Amino acid sequence: MKLKLGLPKGSLQDATFQLMAKAGFNFSVSSRSYFPSVDDPELEGMLIRAQELPRYVEDGVFDAALTGHDWIVENGVDVVSVSDLIYSKQSMRKVKWVLAVHEESPVKTVKDLQGKRIATEVVQITKKYLQANGVEAHVEFSWGATEVKTPDLVDAIVEVTETGSSLRANRLRIVDVVLESNTKLIANKESWKDPWKREKIENIAMLLQGAINAGGKVGLKMNIKKADLSGILELIPALRNPTISPLADETWVALETIIAEDVVRKIIPLLKRAGAEGIIEYPLNKVIY
Repeated sequence: MKLKLGLPKGSLQDATFQLMAKAGFNFSVSSRSYFPSVDDPELEGMLIRAQELPRYVEDGVFDAALTGHDWIVENGVDVVSVSDLIYSKQSMRKVKWVLAVHEESPVKTVKDLQGKRIATEVVQITKKYLQANGVEAHVEFSWGATEVKTPDLVDAIVEVTETGSSLRANRLRIVDVVLESNTKLIANKESWKDPWKREKIENIAMLLQGAINAGGKVGLKMNIKKADLSGILELIPALRNPTISPLADETWVALETIIAEDVVRKIIPLLKRAGAEGIIEYPLNKVIY
């Protein structure tokens, strides 16, 4: 038996393959292929635009897929939301769909767009947002290059952003946040009822979340005299209680913990001066809580 998994082609593809590799699933694909190979004989992957994946999962073409919350909302599909996976093209954080106008536009709030023209790729999301704010405006689908359409072609746009740098580069000003989004692992409702498929999907979700949890963290090991232990513990900003194990010399213990990578360079010299020896820092692929 195989699980049919939809993978996002396009901006999320590289980040998804990197995350899957950390989770233990190594995909490889040629530049012109939509069918990546994977080192798990129970998986069968296919690359499809993230915008289309929710519909294909609902229809049962795929048992599960990685796609954005935004495209689930835009398509209005009925699927199982298995896991929130906070990663995007450039960072490990959510993205935002924002209402933006040219920096010289008189528009200050969404109310100022009554009767105006808005371009976006997320037409349904934008229409629901306008309805919630009591605004009637013409919403048109944008086939791309949305940032350049205001003010000459439309009065405003609804566009996705991670950092806002592209908007600023095109002299755009954010008026409001329409929707926050992140990647999700979703499943077909019938596939979710199948015990084998559900367990496989849950296992993938656990390993992917573990890979995300490991981001920006490292493992740290060291040997410490028992007499110095309390002082050492005060220096370690542990994410979880550290593991302390006895050594052959009963006056010493071994300590192991997980800490944020950006504080390691600060505390290792302090740990050494406080009596720690044999300090080892090592990378992490997965952290399962």
